[in-house]
Amino acid sequence: MPSSSHPDVDPRPAGPAPAPHFGSSLSADEFKALFRGHPGGVAVITADAGDGPVALTATSVASVSTEPPLLIFSISAQSSASDVLLRAETVVVHLLDTQDLELAKLGATSEIDRFAQPDRWSRLVTGEPVYRDVRAWVRCAVIGRMDAGGSTVVAAHALQYELGRDADDSEALVYHNRTWHRLGEHSRIG
Repeated sequence: MPSSSHPDVDPRPAGPAPAPHFGSSLSADEFKALFRGHPGGVAVITADAGDGPVALTATSVASVSTEPPLLIFSISAQSSASDVLLRAETVVVHLLDTQDLELAKLGATSEIDRFAQPDRWSRLVTGEPVYRDVRAWVRCAVIGRMDAGGSTVVAAHALQYELGRDADDSEALVYHNRTWHRLGEHSRIG
């Protein structure tokens, strides 16, 4: 590092580092084909930033840390829910199993009111929309956002949860090769 008359001052310019140039890259179709064979667990993420509730289905939810309890997920800029989810200070992540397939489909369907059936959801005392009778949900505080191509990666701290069905008592819902699948004892191989 170059010397400075102030030892605690970094003389490099502030701001983000320039984007690296890689010379070549996979096309969008190649990248989709690659990940089509990589299954993902299914979740529905809800929020309300003051304009009314939104929901979207995601397969990008992943745990990051247990101490503190952190998770991440990504939101495509093309999602109709992205604006609200990017402004919300808190979100609810619903972790789904095969009994929740209809909810997964609801969150993945464009141009519909995902909250049209009032008997299907309610609000937590803190105001977030939450769907009823799901395998599990976790209320989270958003602690960071990072732009990543046409998406935003969101980091969230788990605050509160409800476990409706234990994982041992349900079959996992996964998305693989553009369709829904179930994981259970019948699919165990090791």
